[in-house]
Amino acid sequence: MHSYAVYMTAADQMTDLAALHAADELRNSVMRLTRRLRYERPPHGVGLTKMAFLSHLDRVGPATTSELAATEGIAQQSAARAVNDLVEAGLVGREPDPRDGRQVLLHLRPAGRKLLESDRAQRNAWLAWAMTERLTDVERELLGLTGKLLDRLAGAE
Repeated sequence: MHSYAVYMTAADQMTDLAALHAADELRNSVMRLTRRLRYERPPHGVGLTKMAFLSHLDRVGPATTSELAATEGIAQQSAARAVNDLVEAGLVGREPDPRDGRQVLLHLRPAGRKLLESDRAQRNAWLAWAMTERLTDVERELLGLTGKLLDRLAGAE
């Protein structure tokens, strides 16, 4: 992760004001869409950090609390509290790490997977509806390409 100063230095050196304007517009649009997708979440009461942990365990597989803390950029103590809540709710399970008995691996339990799938399905349904109702066929095709470009920008190629 780079510091803010690194980005400011690069931005200060940029002479292309159109690129800066486009970056500002894109950032604002992504933030608005993120807020809307958050609004479309079902009322299950599981916060965003905990949902991010469930999602990470679903995508990557078992992980330690430290690994989850690092992925979200939060303190180990905060991650441990969130993990304890997830374990108590029956959404995540703990198991000894077969490679290192001192470590505990967290894994997604069936109830956690079901909650995650329900959360994703509701937000996906809204997004599909919005894309169908508000965009043309060509715009939907462009949006598909845009998703790939956003992944490249994020470094998640």
